[in-house]
Amino acid sequence: MRILLTTAALACTLAATPAAAQRQPSPEQRVERLERQVRQLQGRIFPKGQPVDTAGVSDEPAASQVVVVALSNRLDNIERQLAEIIRSSEENGNRVATLEAELARFRADQDQRLRALETAPVSSPGAASNGPAAAATGGPAAPPAQVVKTTGDIEADGEAAYDAGYQLWQQKKYDQAVTALRAMASSFPNHRRASWANNLAGRALLDSGQPRAAAEALLANYRGNPKGERAPDSLFYLGQSLVSLKQSTQACKAYAELEEVYGARIRDDLKRLLPAAKAKAGCK
Repeated sequence: MRILLTTAALACTLAATPAAAQRQPSPEQRVERLERQVRQLQGRIFPKGQPVDTAGVSDEPAASQVVVVALSNRLDNIERQLAEIIRSSEENGNRVATLEAELARFRADQDQRLRALETAPVSSPGAASNGPAAAATGGPAAPPAQVVKTTGDIEADGEAAYDAGYQLWQQKKYDQAVTALRAMASSFPNHRRASWANNLAGRALLDSGQPRAAAEALLANYRGNPKGERAPDSLFYLGQSLVSLKQSTQACKAYAELEEVYGARIRDDLKRLLPAAKAKAGCK
C-alpha cells in the first residue's frame, strides 16, 4: 500500500512538472519580486532606516530657469515659423485663385468670339478687293514699293531683336534675356516673333527660379495672343510653373486647357513632353 501511494505521488509530481515549467512569472510579478529583494537588501544594509540622501528624493529643481527660457524661446520660434507658413499658404491660395479666375474669364471671351465668328454672315464673292484689279477699277491701290521695303526692314529688325534675347537665354543670362525679349515684344507687337519673345521671357523667369513671375508672364502671353505661335507653349510652361509652386491641381487645369483649345495643333515636341508633365503633376 505504501509503495502504491509513493508511486502515485511520484506520477503526480512528474505530470505537474511540465505544467509548472510552462508557467512563467508575468512582468508585474517579476517587478514585485525585484522590489521585495531590494527592500530586503536595504533592510540588511540599513537596519536603522534608509538614509535621506538615498531615499530617491532630489533637492534639485526639475528644470532650471535657463532650460525654461530656452524652451520658451524655441516655442516662440516655432509659433513664428508656423504663422509665416500659414501666411504664405494663404497668399499662394489667393494668387492661384486669381489665375483661375483669369483663365475662366479668358475662356468665356474665347467662346464668345468663336460664337460671333460662327454666326457672322459670309462675305459675298463680289466684294471689293485690295488687289491690282481693284486698283484698275478705281478700288484701293496697292501699297507703294517704299512701304513694302519698310515692312521688310521691320520684319528683319524684329527677328534680330528676338535672336538677341534668345542668345542671352541660351547663355543662361536670364535677367538680361527677359529684358531683351520684353523690349522686342514691346517694340514689335505685331511681329510673329512677339509671341515667341513673351513665351521665352516666361521660360527665362522659370529657369531663373521665379515660378510665380513666370506663371504671370506665360498666362499674359496666352491671354493676350491666343493665336500666337507660342501660345500653346505658354500654357504648357504655365503648368510647369504651377507645379513648381506646388499647385498641381491648377497645373492639371492648364494642361487640360492646352489639349482642349489646341488639340491636334500642339507641336510634336510639346506632345512628347505633355504625358510626363501630367504624370508629374498627378493629373488623372
